[in-house]
Amino acid sequence: MIELEEALEIIGRVEPRSSYETVLLEKALGRALAREVRSPIDSPPFSKSAMDGFAIRSDDDSMSFQIVEVVPAGGAPRSELRPGECARIMTGAMLPPGAGRVVRKELMEEMDGSVTVMGLETGDNVIAQGSNLRAGDTVLPPKMLAAQDIGILAASGFVSVEVITPPSVAIISTGSEIRSPGEPLGPGEIYNSNAAQLVAQLAPLHCPSRFLGVVIDEPAQLSRAIESALVSCELVLLTGGVSAGDFDFVPRCLSELGARVLFHGVAVKPGKPTLFARRGERYVFGLPGNPVSSFVIFEIFVKPFLHRWMGLDWNPHVFRARLGAKVHRRGTERTEFLPVSARDGRVVPVAYYGSAHLNALRDADALIRVEKGVDTLEEGAEVDVRPF
Repeated sequence: MIELEEALEIIGRVEPRSSYETVLLEKALGRALAREVRSPIDSPPFSKSAMDGFAIRSDDDSMSFQIVEVVPAGGAPRSELRPGECARIMTGAMLPPGAGRVVRKELMEEMDGSVTVMGLETGDNVIAQGSNLRAGDTVLPPKMLAAQDIGILAASGFVSVEVITPPSVAIISTGSEIRSPGEPLGPGEIYNSNAAQLVAQLAPLHCPSRFLGVVIDEPAQLSRAIESALVSCELVLLTGGVSAGDFDFVPRCLSELGARVLFHGVAVKPGKPTLFARRGERYVFGLPGNPVSSFVIFEIFVKPFLHRWMGLDWNPHVFRARLGAKVHRRGTERTEFLPVSARDGRVVPVAYYGSAHLNALRDADALIRVEKGVDTLEEGAEVDVRPF
């Protein structure tokens, strides 16, 4: 059994892939930007008014001005302003040549085609050309594209971007007791929640996934299923069969198929029997069968792997908050991730009865990390909170 940080270090040594594709902006949300993007234009591309008002010269100290034109947003000024002249201008409109400031219309009194300054303006109310970005400046570094990034790219004139092609993922559920939702349950049988849950966890990362079905606890069938998955997909996610029980055949099958186990067993709770292996350029995660374990291990290990594959470092959002209730645990030999509800700067542990208690996640929106050797966290203690 290795420590959590050692397992993450092993995952961090995975070589990024260099397969790219170009997608339209409307398809780019959540995709990994392949390389740094530089702006082809100044942003904004011209100096513009920050509000509705009257554009005048910066060096003109007159108190009254003749209105010589109206400049709407999207319009082009006709001529350069001379002393004593102004242009009625709308928010976002291009400043006329010679103009250096805008006086808000509330501070002007208009009469018979001219305006008089009635109040003191505190700023120039101008957004200068290139004040956001200059042509050639970095628009975005390689990253997972969020909604605001799509807007930023569009503002620089991009219609499409080059993104990293994510790995194809095969999902296999193991266990003779597993039935698909909708099927009748016999004695000792349970529904397969892990497959649907993993497909949902993969979706925001745009990884194409295939559920290859449930495989009973029989080595030959399991080996055939894993071999088929390794041929067709770049990452295989197995659930169940990775512990040390009489019917846990995953480690044996992987060894017989020529896979090299990079780690098997991590000092983390839930998820101690987690396995990570490689065969050629294909990778395998063996996740525990209990659904909370599967969910947590995906968050802790599979997500960093997928980001690493796409050339990105996985830096999960973690914030500090105070516990709203005392936490006590019996075993302290592993680092534990506990489901909590985060509200108003405080986190409250949800009712949680172990890694088979999937319904506990209904009321949770984050995990807290309890370090190895710590048995009690008092109410009010500061903890690291990791939303999911």
